[in-house]
Amino acid sequence: MPLLFETPYKALVVGASGAIGGAFVAAFQADPLCTHVELVSRAQSPGFDVLNAASIAQQAELCRAAGPYQIMVDATGALTIDGVGPEKSLASLREEVLMQNFHVNAVGPVLLLRHFAPLLAAGPSIYAKLSARVGSISDNTKGGWYGYRAAKAALNMLLQTAAIELQRKNAELRVVALQPGTVRSGLSQAFANSVPHLLEPAESVAGMLAALSSLSPKTGAHYIDYQGKSIDW
Repeated sequence: MPLLFETPYKALVVGASGAIGGAFVAAFQADPLCTHVELVSRAQSPGFDVLNAASIAQQAELCRAAGPYQIMVDATGALTIDGVGPEKSLASLREEVLMQNFHVNAVGPVLLLRHFAPLLAAGPSIYAKLSARVGSISDNTKGGWYGYRAAKAALNMLLQTAAIELQRKNAELRVVALQPGTVRSGLSQAFANSVPHLLEPAESVAGMLAALSSLSPKTGAHYIDYQGKSIDW
């Protein structure tokens, strides 16, 4: 594992029971410098729900005792909403699915950041959130996937805005929107056949951790893929 920090550190993973979240947990647990990994998910944390603001606040308070944390990873998100996959046309849009997409992929995550950011350690620290390349407005040349694209674009703006605020208190904090690639998981299962190279979760996470280890602090958020390449907003 690449050297994230030069001294012992603590990590927290939200969405720890998912394919990518679980791979992050395994990577941290294998790092001798990581002294503690806090796991947060519906499986490990009864009552936790990213769609429920009160449960997010309660979970953050429960995690406070084991902190502060030098790195937090939010690996939550959904591509299929209520059994409905990405919309390919205006005619297929449904208001309730669009709103749920924003709630799962943008509103819930920024509320997580709101409540968990106070648990970040002072000095060098990282808050990493799984985003997606389709959240890039400038990269959208194919259209389609209305709700997911829009929610991820909104997430990216929320991360950028929060980064500017949080860095006023800690200039060494790196807030990062991460594109993990297309990973073999429940989220990508329906689209796996159309992907030339499907990443294993551990492969994606190894790339993302290497990318995080090389990032320097800057004003605002980073937006990068699992190979460490910057993505245009």
